[in-house]
Amino acid sequence: MDKQTKAASQARRTFLKTAGLSAGAAAATVAGGAFDAAPAAAAPAADQGETYRETAHVKRFYELAKKF
Repeated sequence: MDKQTKAASQARRTFLKTAGLSAGAAAATVAGGAFDAAPAAAAPAADQGETYRETAHVKRFYELAKKF
């Protein structure tokens, strides 16, 4: 590779890095605003003694998983 080709290749890589970082920052900004809209409902405390419940949809999952 000659010097001109190396310089063009380096410039292209720099541009692509910058474009990728800019897109990621823009997505984080948009997503960050969505979380500020309303606080989530408080989850029940884990110290209530029961952290796992075998509800109807869990039982259904277990039934379907047995088939595989």
